[in-house]
Amino acid sequence: MIDLKILRDDPDLVRTSQRKRGEDPALVDTLLDADVTRRSAIADADALRNEQKTLGKSVGKASAEEKPALLARGKELAEKVKAASAAQSEAEAVVTATHRAIGNVVADEAPAGGEDDYVVLEHVGEPTAIDNPRDHLEIGESLGLLDMERGAKVSGSRFYFLTGQGALLQLGLLQLAARLATANGFTMMIPPVLVRPEVMEGTGFLGAHSAEIYHLPDDDLYLVGTSEVPMAGYHMNEILDLSDGPKRYAGWSSCFRREAGSYGKDTRGIIRVHQFDKVEGFVYCKPSDAEAEHQKLLGWQKEMLAAIDVPYRVIDTAAGDLGSSAARKFDCEAWVPTQGTYRELTSTSNCTTYQARRLSVRYRDENGKPQTAATLNGTLATTRWIVAILENHQQPDGTVRLPEALAASVGTDVLRPTS
Repeated sequence: MIDLKILRDDPDLVRTSQRKRGEDPALVDTLLDADVTRRSAIADADALRNEQKTLGKSVGKASAEEKPALLARGKELAEKVKAASAAQSEAEAVVTATHRAIGNVVADEAPAGGEDDYVVLEHVGEPTAIDNPRDHLEIGESLGLLDMERGAKVSGSRFYFLTGQGALLQLGLLQLAARLATANGFTMMIPPVLVRPEVMEGTGFLGAHSAEIYHLPDDDLYLVGTSEVPMAGYHMNEILDLSDGPKRYAGWSSCFRREAGSYGKDTRGIIRVHQFDKVEGFVYCKPSDAEAEHQKLLGWQKEMLAAIDVPYRVIDTAAGDLGSSAARKFDCEAWVPTQGTYRELTSTSNCTTYQARRLSVRYRDENGKPQTAATLNGTLATTRWIVAILENHQQPDGTVRLPEALAASVGTDVLRPTS
């Protein structure tokens, strides 16, 4: 959630952010009005409770003649307190619902607009000209790396098996990310992939994109679409010691997405699937350190992409394409030869204090006073990277040259057809 103090002090800032996102700026005024109503309801209820408390003390000291009138007044006050408490609860519920409906305040530097209004910050590497390139599915099947047909037989469409050297390739890729993370001060985690509703909601995933999430109603648990979610909940309701700098975690997990509304898009191969594996970096820090940590996350992503040796570009995502929790997001998109375009391999988001406020994650400032922490996240490797590796490193003879950083994990520097 955004800081209500910011809303009260500078509502135009939040209205501008809402417009930049393509969201309704009128929610700002709705929340301001609800906030006033809530504070008034709290004051009224507190005044009545105090009066009730004072009256209770008076009854014990009253004479027999005075008591009936005091008791009658006490009964009347009890009804008023009950009504005032109900009004307070209702006002607080309206504030909470409206508060949660407003996305994070977008960074000034983030471009305005929608999905196609990103700004390209840099290109790294030049796409190699490939005559008649084969797509990753054709390559993967010919090399015995990938089995979509049996994945569909076992689990349905958009499921797959990674087989043989394909499985080793993914494991090597994720291990490479784990090594980079630990070398840079991240604590590795293998987190739960089922989380409680308050954790999923706290990270901001039960808003506009809730249709993407698998829910187990009998247990009221959600399957995560990224290990960002359990890592964000890891320090829920805690006060952190950030005196020695940010806390960095890297979560290795399977991830699950329904891909609702994406039928007909990227249905071939493993670009857009229901289950994949990922190593995700996650950072808790002081808000004053968040922008620097965001650049560091982007830098580590670029190190990983350099290790797999694929051409890519970095984009500054437009406000209308940000998740509700992100104030700014950078994507690294790799060149995909058969599509003749760049496709997202990584994203890194600065969520400022938005998630931590919802999850009550705080730290103590230099005066020992609790303050809301900032959170950030960033992809370090995921299954989709196999698409870029296979397509960019395919050879005319049907083989695929593996980057040196992955060759040892797979046991070869060249993937060859199985038949």
